[in-house]
Amino acid sequence: MNGGPDLWGWAVIGVLGAALLTLAPALHIYNVAGFMLLLSGPWSQVLTPERLAFLFLGMITGYAMLNTLPSIFLTAPDDSTVFIVLPGQTYLMERRGYEAVVLSGLGGLGGLTALVLLTPVASRLFPVVREILKPHTGWMLWTVIAYMLLSEWPKGAGRAPAGWRRWWEGWTSLIAGLAAFLLSGLLGFILMYRPLVPVEVAYQNLLPAFVGLFAVPWVIQNLLARTEIPRQHLACSVDISPGVLLQGAAAGVLGGLFAAFFPVVTGGIGGFLAGHATAQRDARAFLISQGASKIVYYTGGFLLYFVPGLHLTRGGMAWMISTRYTPITPEQFYWAAGAVLLSGVLAFFLSLVLARLLIKLLVHVSYRWINAGTLGILLVVVGGMTGGSGLAVCSVATGIGLIPVLWGSRRMNCMGVLLLPIALNMIGAGDAVAGFLGLL
Repeated sequence: MNGGPDLWGWAVIGVLGAALLTLAPALHIYNVAGFMLLLSGPWSQVLTPERLAFLFLGMITGYAMLNTLPSIFLTAPDDSTVFIVLPGQTYLMERRGYEAVVLSGLGGLGGLTALVLLTPVASRLFPVVREILKPHTGWMLWTVIAYMLLSEWPKGAGRAPAGWRRWWEGWTSLIAGLAAFLLSGLLGFILMYRPLVPVEVAYQNLLPAFVGLFAVPWVIQNLLARTEIPRQHLACSVDISPGVLLQGAAAGVLGGLFAAFFPVVTGGIGGFLAGHATAQRDARAFLISQGASKIVYYTGGFLLYFVPGLHLTRGGMAWMISTRYTPITPEQFYWAAGAVLLSGVLAFFLSLVLARLLIKLLVHVSYRWINAGTLGILLVVVGGMTGGSGLAVCSVATGIGLIPVLWGSRRMNCMGVLLLPIALNMIGAGDAVAGFLGLL
């Protein structure tokens, strides 16, 4: 076993690597970690399995804290940051983008605090919770889906003439949300039963779908809108009270823990559910809660793998490292918790520095050119990793992802790409549906 300071050093290297990856908005940390895992063989003498695990721990913690930056300034969100973009973009257009980053970072620090406070009881608490929830995951997932769809309440601007046209205006967003969920679920079925990417990159099977569903539509929207970003104000403080900070952090931790422990549910969905449960109305509390939710979802989900007696593999990072490394002793869990705290604090201060750099970039480079460059990066990454078939999947997913953008429904409904096929498989109906669709 390597010493703790040595392992923490590798975690710090992971944070610095995540900071560089943040500047390339198309790259998800799971995709990069997959490549690193494939290429780590020749370096096995130096990069031992335990060091690799702590390197990944630093990377995932840094990514969870820093991926707020591209979602606010470069508009390339993923499934966990798509919910932060609307309030974040509002702050950006009000010259307060830096403040949005700080609020999200404060939420991330709150999430880190919760993870550290749970460390002494984790080995006794989480195995019991897992045994209690295991028989109920199927119906609980269907409950989450039902709440997502039912909460897409009919709404409209109220500008249409009274009568059928006013009714249709109100119901358009609801129909669009259902269409996005069902169509993305159908795409998920196809990718699950008939992978369309080359076999050698099968672990990147969902990359084109997620890029098309969440990232490309935002970029296209910004290009068409010809948005110009006002000069940002670098605030020396944030307008936040302890009560709002506590409410936002508590909601984010609650949602993040649910997402980290429950299969398929992402940090964004967990934060959405927790926000409704705690009746959030304040944009500041929302940004804080999403920052906390992302940290607890990504980092906490990976940290669950280190919990003695649990070794729960939630999220792509835990699944990948489980092929090389399995923690055994409680000391390894405590070293991992310390690495998370160190990595998160370092990532928070890095986010402030990188936010200032991106603000300077926005002063000298047109926002439209930034979005055009982001679109180019997205297409190059998808094409380079998955080839022409991946680009074809991405184009189909983009069409689905544009439905919420054009008709004003929640982009969260595009998570049907994972939720629908897995929920049907949990109740034993997945193969029957796949057979009906001709996928078997």
